[in-house]
Amino acid sequence: MTDIEYVRAADQGSALALVAEDPDAVFLAGGTTELDLALKDQVVHPSRFVDIGRLPLRGVTRDGDRLRVAALTTMEELAADPTVRERLPFVREALLLGASTQLRNMATIGGNLLQRTRCRYFRDPDVGACNKRDPGSGCAAIEGVARMHAILGAGPSCIALHASDLCVPLVAMDAEVELLDADGTRTVPLTEFYRTPGDRPDVENVLRHGELVTHVQVPLLPDGARSGYLKVRDRTSYEFATTSAGAAVTVEDGTITWAKLGLGGVGTMPWRAWEAESVLVGAPASERTFRAAAEAAIRDPFTVPGTAFKVELAKRTIVRILRTVTS
Repeated sequence: MTDIEYVRAADQGSALALVAEDPDAVFLAGGTTELDLALKDQVVHPSRFVDIGRLPLRGVTRDGDRLRVAALTTMEELAADPTVRERLPFVREALLLGASTQLRNMATIGGNLLQRTRCRYFRDPDVGACNKRDPGSGCAAIEGVARMHAILGAGPSCIALHASDLCVPLVAMDAEVELLDADGTRTVPLTEFYRTPGDRPDVENVLRHGELVTHVQVPLLPDGARSGYLKVRDRTSYEFATTSAGAAVTVEDGTITWAKLGLGGVGTMPWRAWEAESVLVGAPASERTFRAAAEAAIRDPFTVPGTAFKVELAKRTIVRILRTVTS
């Protein structure tokens, strides 16, 4: 293994410069994913870790009807925030179901957004066919064991899954990501931050080299809204989602007047179910409506023998969470 240089950044300017000057340098925050990939799995090969852990990028502030979450805020800190508890309960649920207490105290919100896939083929350097690791080499998951892989946004080049729980309610709530580099700051909607594999599975998001995630802005639920996060998994202890759904709705006189729906465990990126929301708004809060929304959400899935079961399971997950938040 090639030696990796470690540098602790003194401030944001030096952190940006240290990464920008080296095409193989990366930022290091909580390290719960990056260290595994580089040191344990050895499937990524950074030349330099730039530790940003001491930069002033921690904390949660409220600005009107939005929260602004600094990127180095830990999952545990965000889950404990009183505004999240009261006005974004399904974000809190996703955080608590997303990792063990030990990991939640280490893992950062920025890192959670940028976590890499848990695809066993990507994380095994002995597997040669992985377009995400080695573009043009193929996708071993297509014909391999693929139970924990994607059916939405997937295709012949890659079916690797985005495993974040937190991103499911964040993408449903139209969260935005603040990015910083030497040229300044830009803000990108989370729904536009990720990229589907297409013919470049190795390019997972719109982040430019040397660009740093500094904050995440999350709108609060409107008054009267109910929300919930449902995670279906093989065991109730720490485990990644087989399917999941985060939903938020308002209901007046039995009619759904506002709806947001995000899906996990099924997409190559955190999946916003726009079509399902269109079905829900203006419709009665009924089993028939919920099933129609589920059918709209899981439209034209790309499946292989190992993932075909997820089509119906994802639909049932959607129906169940909608039933829960409207009852």
